[in-house]
Amino acid sequence: MMKKESNKVITKSDLTKLGLRSSLVCLTFNYERMMASGFTYVQVPLLRKIYKNDKEGLKEALADNMEFINTHPNFVGFLTGLLLSLEEAHEERGIIKGIKTALYAPLAGIGDALFWFTLLPIMAGICSSFALEGNIIGPILFALVYLALVVLRIPLTHFGYKLGTKSIETINENAAKISKAAGIVGIMVIGGLIATYISLQLTVTIPLNEGITLDLQTEMLDKIFPNLLAITYVGILYYLLKKKNIKPVLLILGTFIIVLACSYFGIL
Repeated sequence: MMKKESNKVITKSDLTKLGLRSSLVCLTFNYERMMASGFTYVQVPLLRKIYKNDKEGLKEALADNMEFINTHPNFVGFLTGLLLSLEEAHEERGIIKGIKTALYAPLAGIGDALFWFTLLPIMAGICSSFALEGNIIGPILFALVYLALVVLRIPLTHFGYKLGTKSIETINENAAKISKAAGIVGIMVIGGLIATYISLQLTVTIPLNEGITLDLQTEMLDKIFPNLLAITYVGILYYLLKKKNIKPVLLILGTFIIVLACSYFGIL
């Protein structure tokens, strides 16, 4: 394992730039890895600074950040600040990955509830009232609120970095426990995402008697194991991806073909 370095290379100016740069996280959003490429792009300058003479370390850090991630844009600075503090201290890669996996989904939920479902709808209602009355303060006020959220990313980034730095000693003392706990949380998050984003419903019915039919989905599968089809299909895709090294694009294309065929024949 690489010897940990005590010298810090990240400055306050770097963190401020990181907070502003986090606004670009969704520019390369895609449905294979969500924010992964943008999340990695945001950190590239500081990762290069940390791993200046360590190409293998930089390569590993970039590869890890290119894994699936989908969090709230306003908390990207906080999360990257925390993770980069651990990168700077050369913490074990498993711990860094585990913390990222454990935090990105809860931060997404908190951000959605706080910003998308509360603050911005309320401000939109207030500003719309001004606008309907022909008052220019409406659009100006809404733009200022949005700008404030962008600026808020800067202190959140500094806070995330400081939190990560202060937590390093605790992490070192409880590395195994933290890694295991983060892994468990990560698995729970993935399970929740499967149930939330993937829906497979059979439309097949079996006639039993005259006027009586059995719905395979609602009267059998849902009573035995809700979302059984979804988790089974994800398990198959995971097997093909990890064990058979089939490219994600081919799996996505295959999924479209299977769904269209099943819909055509009245199976799904």
